[in-house]
Amino acid sequence: MTRKEEIKIKPFWYSDIWLWPKLITIITTLDKNGTVNAGPYSHIMQYDVMTKNPRMLIGFRQDSHTFVNIEQTGEFVVNCPSASHLDDMMETAKFYPEGINELEFTKFTQIPSKKVSPPSLEECPQIAECTVDEIIKLEKSSGIVIGKIEAIVVDKELVDMGREERIKTMDLPIGMGDEARQTYYHTTAETLIKHDLGQPKSAMQGADAKTSMEWDNDATEMLMGVPPPLRKMVIENTEEFAVEKKEKTVTGEVFRELAKSVGMDPDVMERFRSGG
Repeated sequence: MTRKEEIKIKPFWYSDIWLWPKLITIITTLDKNGTVNAGPYSHIMQYDVMTKNPRMLIGFRQDSHTFVNIEQTGEFVVNCPSASHLDDMMETAKFYPEGINELEFTKFTQIPSKKVSPPSLEECPQIAECTVDEIIKLEKSSGIVIGKIEAIVVDKELVDMGREERIKTMDLPIGMGDEARQTYYHTTAETLIKHDLGQPKSAMQGADAKTSMEWDNDATEMLMGVPPPLRKMVIENTEEFAVEKKEKTVTGEVFRELAKSVGMDPDVMERFRSGG
């Protein structure tokens, strides 16, 4: 006998029914008069992960001050506070009137952003300065902003840290939803579970990654830096590109040109090689 039961999909299902861990952010904007506005948002995710055009997607109520400001100015800053600033983050969640700078009621310090007009928050260990790439208004629903990331700014001490140390140092809160839009729950990554990827269990994984053209040593070396499960796709795309360019040999130059055209710049290739 099953233990499962279908339940009614209610308003705010994404927050108080479905348990959906979310990144907590504070988005800062300027209104048409230049007044700062700050509000917490967790409907956020990467939209284009390639370095050629890095973008993120954020959802808003269409009548929220933040969404209106973004529509009018085309700029915003995504600030990620540590768990020690949850009280200040929740202060920005209160329904202050339009034209009020919520940050004045918090301990956050406003600092100039590097590439956009809205301020950043000194206490936030990671920040993304964004401009509007596209705005989508869902009928009788949310407003979706696709933002182009103009700058990623982090605390200097984080730059050379490994991921585990960075996770613990940043101590970012994780939103766990709310109850009746009154009580909000958060957690942190105090218990960190790690898994090493390792090699596929099937010895045949990647075995069908065979070239049909000649590859020079430079191109072959770069191909070996691609994870085995991806090599077949990379070979096919690269050789198709070489044929279009009327090349008889896949050279390192051809490989790099194709990689650059799809956003696979040297930094991406190095990440594959190093496993970083």
